[in-house]
Amino acid sequence: MSRIAIRFAALKAAHKKAFIPFITAGDPDLATFAKILAGLPKAGADLIEIGMPFSDPMADGPAIEKANLRAFAGGIKLKKIIDAVRDFRAGDKDTPIILMGYANPLYAYGLDKFAKDAKDAGVDGLIIADLPPEEDGQLRAMAGGLDIIRLVTPTTDAARLKTILNGASGFLYYVSVTGITGSKQADATPVQKAVAAIRAQSNLPVAVGFGISTPEAARAIAAVADGVVVGSAIVNRIAVALEQKTDIIHDVIGFVETLANAAHKS
Repeated sequence: MSRIAIRFAALKAAHKKAFIPFITAGDPDLATFAKILAGLPKAGADLIEIGMPFSDPMADGPAIEKANLRAFAGGIKLKKIIDAVRDFRAGDKDTPIILMGYANPLYAYGLDKFAKDAKDAGVDGLIIADLPPEEDGQLRAMAGGLDIIRLVTPTTDAARLKTILNGASGFLYYVSVTGITGSKQADATPVQKAVAAIRAQSNLPVAVGFGISTPEAARAIAAVADGVVVGSAIVNRIAVALEQKTDIIHDVIGFVETLANAAHKS
């Protein structure tokens, strides 16, 4: 079993839901990012999603776009992201790490080299937002041991869902709203119906993201899914802390803890 499968199985046995924070690699700088990453498991993160900055992040809203720019200004590169995961693994052998991003940087790095380096560093899964199931065969062939996590959206019909499920592993990521990250608020009622439809065709856990920004929302969504992902709201904490010159690590970790506690109490 992969680390992702092991973690979801353990949570299910404990009657708990997964809390999955998203942070952008290298935001606001490599040193601070590494400290935030190291602190997430103790704050309640069950799995961690790390964004790989890209110049044209089509699925991401203003908060994550700005985080990407901060990371680029700090000199982030794909190799440095992989190195950061390797450093994290030196102190944490169990918390699953998922890299989320776009296809262009992976092809520029070299798919075979990326897959090998990511696995060797301790990455567990990939979410490549602009690589549809019909186009990810080469990546899947090279990524043995890495879970390929697919996105399901409110516009996904039953026929399309079958295509998405073919080759998916780890868990399914249900995008709770249409549009970009951080643009709308998730509604638990339609999410519950969508998750039920997915579960009718798949045994993979379903984690829900987009539009979740408060502990109350995290609790509501976790109650109808297997996990909840929060990204833009956490990334916004970094931006606010920078502007107000407060303790970034303390602010972010404290916020993550409140979200995780809420999700775990669903």
